Amino acid sequence: MLDVHTIKALIPQALDGVDLPGLGDKRSGKVRDYYALPEGRRVLITTDRLSAFDRVLGLVPYKGQVLNQLSAFWFERTGHIAANHLLSVPDPNVMVVCECEPFPVEVIVRGYITGVTKTALWYRYSLGEREIYGYRFPDGLRKNDPLPEPIITPTTKGRAGEHDERITCAEVVERGLLDADTWEQVSQAALALFRCGQELAQQAGLILVDTKYEFGRASDGRVMLIDELHTPDSSRFWVAETYQDRRAAGQEPENFDKEFIRLWYAEQGYRGDGEPPPMPDELVAQVSQRYIACYERLTGKTFEPAPYPARPRIAANIDI
Repeated sequence: MLDVHTIKALIPQALDGVDLPGLGDKRSGKVRDYYALPEGRRVLITTDRLSAFDRVLGLVPYKGQVLNQLSAFWFERTGHIAANHLLSVPDPNVMVVCECEPFPVEVIVRGYITGVTKTALWYRYSLGEREIYGYRFPDGLRKNDPLPEPIITPTTKGRAGEHDERITCAEVVERGLLDADTWEQVSQAALALFRCGQELAQQAGLILVDTKYEFGRASDGRVMLIDELHTPDSSRFWVAETYQDRRAAGQEPENFDKEFIRLWYAEQGYRGDGEPPPMPDELVAQVSQRYIACYERLTGKTFEPAPYPARPRIAANIDI
């Protein structure tokens, strides 16, 4: 495991983005940069940008590499469950993927009642709501309790600077966001992917608590899983060994995901409104270590840090 001092020293070199004029126009999301290629392909560069509360909070060394390589790991192991967009991994931070038209819905699968953001189940439940995302929840639940079975809680995709909107599964079709047959295909794939993720995470001593999936349609009409899969950015992971004892003691579970960041911000009184406080270097280093540890647990491989600065390495490795 990389030590805190090493990671802190690399913060100024963390990857904020890569300009590759030879590939044409660049488009950017919160974490990834995109370049369209001929023949229905796309270059997807995963940066070290850390996003939470629907905004970029800062840069975390090696975060992009972890997300890219861990997504590739999962894509290769779940292709029998759902087709995905991965074609190749020419660099630790880069994928070449099949071009897809993204669906306007994020598919959130939840196995536990938890969370501190305003869209989280526990946050809404703690305010007294019992009808959430179209599901009826009983009284007496405690934070971090398991649900009887995983549920899907979709959201619309907020435009730049806007928050995602909570909707029900029925509203996905009622609003015309997806047709009934496509939503059924997406829903079944999401639940199957989640079950697979839970099984593999359990073997690694982790609990897959909840996750976000994104789907789209390829040029040939196929529904495809896109973006990322079962990473610390898109998913919540808890340490299985200590979960029950910490839950009984009223403590937060040990985690390997962005909830560590969300909880830190919640302690500062920030839940997504207004300007967020800056992340101290110590916190950035701890987040980096957690992402790396999650990668190593899930894959069973030792993390091999790619050299910084990342920009010249990525430019050299992308030979399209």
